[in-house]
Amino acid sequence: MSALAAYRRVFRNPRLSRLLAGEFISSVGDWLYLVALLIVVYEVSRDPIALGLVGAGRIVPFLVLAVPAGIAADRFDRRAIMIATDVVRGVLQLVLAAFVLVAAPTLAIVAVAILAACASAFFGPAIGSYLPSLVDDEADLGPANSVWATLDNLAFFVGPAVAGLLIGLGGLVFAFLLNAVSFAVVAVVLFSLPSGRAAPGSSSDAAGESAPDGGGGVEPARAQDAGWRSIAGRIPGLVALDSATSFVGAGLGVLTVVIAYESLGAGEEVTGYLNAATGVGGILAGFLAGWLILRRLDLPIVGAGVVGAVAIAALGMTGDVLPALLAIAVTSGALLLLDVINATVLQRAVPDAERGRAMGVLQISSSLAMIAGAFLAPIVADQVGVATALIGSGILGGGVAAASIVLLRPTGALDPPPVADRRADILRRSPFGSLPPARIEAAAGAMVPVTAAAGQVIIEQGTEADRFYLIEDGRFRVTQRQPDGRELDLGAMEAGDVFGEIGLLTSVPRTATVAAETDGRLYALDREAFLDLVSAGPGLSSRLLDLHRGSVGTVRP
Repeated sequence: MSALAAYRRVFRNPRLSRLLAGEFISSVGDWLYLVALLIVVYEVSRDPIALGLVGAGRIVPFLVLAVPAGIAADRFDRRAIMIATDVVRGVLQLVLAAFVLVAAPTLAIVAVAILAACASAFFGPAIGSYLPSLVDDEADLGPANSVWATLDNLAFFVGPAVAGLLIGLGGLVFAFLLNAVSFAVVAVVLFSLPSGRAAPGSSSDAAGESAPDGGGGVEPARAQDAGWRSIAGRIPGLVALDSATSFVGAGLGVLTVVIAYESLGAGEEVTGYLNAATGVGGILAGFLAGWLILRRLDLPIVGAGVVGAVAIAALGMTGDVLPALLAIAVTSGALLLLDVINATVLQRAVPDAERGRAMGVLQISSSLAMIAGAFLAPIVADQVGVATALIGSGILGGGVAAASIVLLRPTGALDPPPVADRRADILRRSPFGSLPPARIEAAAGAMVPVTAAAGQVIIEQGTEADRFYLIEDGRFRVTQRQPDGRELDLGAMEAGDVFGEIGLLTSVPRTATVAAETDGRLYALDREAFLDLVSAGPGLSSRLLDLHRGSVGTVRP
């Protein structure tokens, strides 16, 4: 499957695009909030211990509320949970703005920050469980997670700079008010998305493959427990992989300042450069992640573990700024790739009805690993030196990542999403049936399922040709608008028929309109995948163009 085609499907999915855009706005707002919060706490208290209290206080809710948040994500509408948390956090931003105006005590500000963290603790499992319901195909989960991670790292790169600029222009009160607005924007985006209640009665091994019971609501507790036991074997591997990245990432974040001052003999300026390189590495790795995990998940884990270990060791041993910037960028990219893989594995391997609780478990393990990494890294560096500490963390992280493969492989969680046999069968019965089996299998993986409701227009005459369609079931009517305004009925198409090739092969607008007469299901190939498939067979383009020529009732659009 083409990575570019997969990314295009992500961005052409209006629901998923809106969610990702909203989360990018929210991430930039989070940086604005965090920078403003630390400034106001220090300005009010002039006590570094207060900053530590804020940092610790913002982590504790994620530990305490992770399991309840996961259960809530499985029992209630996930979209409603996200909207509620955004509303609560937006209101708390207004409270913080008021506290800054009246110079409220530090403890009051810290208390509000902890309440905001409590709301955030419910957001993570909800969105992690909700996102898979927006993708059109399971194979798109990896690219969707890659885009999400890329935008998150882009926010990490630009967020602090934007925060500093806005705080400098408008002050701290303005920063909190603007963040409240960002939460309102995200809430509006979420309102435009479909409901996100967990599928009832899910016990499938594949993410999202739930057996509907014909009614809404929450599945019975006995069914939930059975489903939870069915995925218990996958949790240790997921926890191992997540803990490795969280531990190494948190330790590296704390040691960045030490690296700048001691290893590189520099100071604040280089510390900023190192943080910027971290963001750039994450952005670049986010683009690559979708391509690397389209087929295999075990090899990217091994590759990222090895590359990350070597890069972080190089970071510890170099004394020059430029190699250090490159090393920290590569390390951050490797960690992000492992994060994307872990999220994709969880979403594929955990049934929809249990996904929230699995996210809650990972939230606990991730928080504990981050605390351990941030606490132990400076202590170990002080005892054995920065270089040894970094080399040791790289070996530990790479080793745990490798161990996660041993834990996950027997469960089948690392297997690529299966290409449905019916997709390949449809291609074999189509004009592409003469192509080599490997080519058909590859094209089947690029096919996007499209569900059509009776009366729905699939393609419209005069519009740009962007997709080729193969009908799996249902009946579809073809009509053509004449110069005098009349609608000419060109006939009907059913299972096994194909359409949309003329516009793609001749680069002309659609020559007819195709609408569903009944509910049906189709598979679509994007322009790039279709043209790539056509080029694989000599004379295939001509055969497609001649396929229905001369038969008025089967003019193709």
